[in-house]
Amino acid sequence: MIPVKDDAEELRECLARLRAQTLQPHEIVVVDNGSTDDTVTVAREAGARVVAEPVPGIPSAAARGYDEATGDVIARLDADSRPDADWLERVRITLEQRREAIAVTGRGRFHDLGPVASGLAQLFYMRAYFVLCGGGLARRPVFGSNFAMRTDVWRRVSPEVHRHDDVHDDLDLSFHFSPAEVVVYDPDLVVAISGRPFRDPRAMLKRVRRAWTTFAVHGWRETPMFRWRRRLLGRA
Repeated sequence: MIPVKDDAEELRECLARLRAQTLQPHEIVVVDNGSTDDTVTVAREAGARVVAEPVPGIPSAAARGYDEATGDVIARLDADSRPDADWLERVRITLEQRREAIAVTGRGRFHDLGPVASGLAQLFYMRAYFVLCGGGLARRPVFGSNFAMRTDVWRRVSPEVHRHDDVHDDLDLSFHFSPAEVVVYDPDLVVAISGRPFRDPRAMLKRVRRAWTTFAVHGWRETPMFRWRRRLLGRA
């Protein structure tokens, strides 16, 4: 599933890589969030099922895509994700071997940044996301550009997720998983992604603000202390 708005060329590359997977997807759902470029044409030419979501924002577009998915597992990419040929195969193997897991996720690798910028982005953005948010959630978060979850899990949490544009959709989704549930982080499940946000300070500030908003909307009952307590009691 891929939510997208006005990103036709990145989407073209992503869809080509999905068609080259060693394990072919049951379906490819592209959620168009009001594009004015060739996004819809690119998606249809690649054989994807296009779904329109009129409410602007990634949270609403992503949720619509999850709602529309018909397979047993929903795999999520962004338009600028560039998965390796064995990406879906690795997802399938992990979820088959780890029956207790509700989802599997990995990191992004910035393909269009120089060595220094890429290293800093990995440390202060990618690693910080998994470490800091993992501590706050009492469990690994999912990373929206590279993860898959069991469809029945989405059906369970779907009524509760925030579908407005002020939250990080992947972090918000992670909040709605119980701390006692297992999200597998696979360090070898890596997709190349664009470093465009690092070239726009306003876009980066917007991401930081959304992260704070996501934690805020979940209130005091979802603070790290309470979530760690729930995790320990759940495991017990």
